[in-house]
Amino acid sequence: MFDEDDIEGLGEELYNRIYAQHKETAGKLTGMLLELPFAVLVQLLQDETQLTAAVNKAHKTLQEAQEPSKVKLIPEDNASTSSDSLGEQLFELVELYNTGHSQKITGMLLEQQKDSVINLLSDSKLLDEQINQALETLKELFSLVKQINQDHANDITGMLLEMDQTALNQILCDRSMLEAAVQKALSALTSDTTAK
Repeated sequence: MFDEDDIEGLGEELYNRIYAQHKETAGKLTGMLLELPFAVLVQLLQDETQLTAAVNKAHKTLQEAQEPSKVKLIPEDNASTSSDSLGEQLFELVELYNTGHSQKITGMLLEQQKDSVINLLSDSKLLDEQINQALETLKELFSLVKQINQDHANDITGMLLEMDQTALNQILCDRSMLEAAVQKALSALTSDTTAK
């Protein structure tokens, strides 16, 4: 349909679709959506529901920016931003990528320092990079866990993803550490199941 060089054609297509609903702000909304990664834009054009959700979110952000009394997406005072609020905002952005692992990826990204998470909310290239990196880690971890324990690979992978990034990187590089972590997670999983 579109290739990466045809961002102008993609922009025109987006504008035409948005214009029908938002005549006054179609240009601004299109500009906001064009900040998203190319693959996400193509997906939005193929899925009307996702496009509508993305346009509505952009429209809401635009309205809030025009009403200074309301809180902006990223408040001036970072210290007052609650972790829950950051998590919700990050989840909404991750959800646009339609990876099928939005909750796990959001959880992985939230393991970072608060300032780093705030940067992700305002830098689409950095977000794109980190989502792809998290997705690769997720796939790699799942595949390794599946080799050790096929029956509970999903649950164990989910449990291991709650580790901090440094520990996660260590178990990805060290098979014996990974096996120990899988056994520990499996014990917790089976004791939790038998306790019920």
